Amino acid sequence: MSTTLARVLMRRPGASLRAANAREWHYGPGFEAEKAIAQHAQFAGLVAASGAEILWVEDDGDGLADSMFTHDPSLMTDKGAVILRMGKALRAGEPALHAKAYREAGIPILGTIEAPGTVEGGDCVWVDDKTLAVGRGVRSNQSGIEQLQAILGPIGVTVLGYDLPLWQGEEACLHLMSVISPLSETMALVHAPLMPAAFYLMLKERGYTLIHAPEADFAASNGLNLNVLPTSPGQVIMVDGFPATKVAMEAHGCTVTTFEADALCIACEGGPTCLTRPILRQAA
Repeated sequence: MSTTLARVLMRRPGASLRAANAREWHYGPGFEAEKAIAQHAQFAGLVAASGAEILWVEDDGDGLADSMFTHDPSLMTDKGAVILRMGKALRAGEPALHAKAYREAGIPILGTIEAPGTVEGGDCVWVDDKTLAVGRGVRSNQSGIEQLQAILGPIGVTVLGYDLPLWQGEEACLHLMSVISPLSETMALVHAPLMPAAFYLMLKERGYTLIHAPEADFAASNGLNLNVLPTSPGQVIMVDGFPATKVAMEAHGCTVTTFEADALCIACEGGPTCLTRPILRQAA
């Protein structure tokens, strides 16, 4: 999740975001569609500048406002994609967009999560190339985790489920990646108070360096200070406005680039990682 980003699936927000009902989509008071669209363009420029190829899914006015958060509707493996099933009902149409994009790009699809199972990409963390941790909570359930194991088992991947707290309720979004962002192969930025204890201890046992993000930044950003995108090991993009978190990563050798994201990430509850679905990462 932190090797060099070579190819990534993104969706440019447009008509669907402009038409979004902020209350229905659980967007915060800072939401401004045009400003969010401009901030997304700035972020996409940073992703492109890293050298990554962007495979675009365009917004044709389908009403799927959250579909700019391309991390969630699918999961990528070394052998192909898994089409997931969303826990948020308003996002039910998004996995089909990913399946279409993968078919058109010639990317194999290994399987699809079916009802009653749900899994969102934000709940999936690759611990190593053969171990996938999945947060079990509001957005991903036990049936989905079991289906994911059945799909990934034949390619040698073990799926481990970890219970997440309810935190701010069913309508809000606490993914496993809300409390951890990998920065390099064995280093991650974390918010320990909301981490599943067994997951935290497993990472420690495997030799991970866990950088504890400042709790004041986590509270002020509703967790978005922690949502950072590695474009290569130790090279990360994060939302602007949380310098203490930036300094914490820099103290561990990271180079951090920031962008204005108050109307996009803070208001819409999804950060740089959420805005990308890595398709191909390459070791240096």
